[in-house]
Order: sequence, then structure tokens, then C-alpha cells
Amino acid sequence: MIVSSILSKKTIIDREKMSPFECGFDPKTSARLPFSLRFFLIAVIFLIFDVEITLILPLAHISSFTNIFSWSFTGLFFLLILLFGLYYEWYKGALEWSN
Repeated sequence: MIVSSILSKKTIIDREKMSPFECGFDPKTSARLPFSLRFFLIAVIFLIFDVEITLILPLAHISSFTNIFSWSFTGLFFLLILLFGLYYEWYKGALEWSN
């Protein structure tokens, strides 16, 4: 048991393996690094459009249960709202990475 405890003992030499890994950031530096606001806005825009795409997907499934006029009107109205939002973000410059 003594030999087993000596062999399994962790050494201080392996400092990199003992340190926590936080998404590629060095844990020995300051935790208050500036965060890119552009990256945050692009991520939020991506999430919004991703949720809207998941709302469009059931339209293909319900096409056989409803009449074609109401189905196409609802789909086109939703796509127009989506395209208007995309145009607005493009117009305001939120999609441009280098500014």
C-alpha cells in the first residue's frame, strides 16, 4: 500500500494539468477581460433567427391539415417579418463585423 500511494501521488511539477480549464483563457491572469460586444450581438441575432427557423419547420407538416390559402398567407407573413428583421439588422450595421 505504501508503494501504491507513492506512485499515485500527484506532483506539483504538472501545474498545467492541475489548473482549471476555462474555454482557452489563462486562469492565472485577470478575470476581467474586455468582452467583444459585436460577438455578443452576432450570437443573439443568430439565436433569434435560429428560433424563427424552428418555428417555420412545422409549416410544412400542417400543410395537409389546413386549406392552402391560410397556410400560404401565414407562411408568407412569417417570412416577411423574418426578412424585415434581417433587413433592419443589415441597415443598422449589426451584421458588419469590422466597424
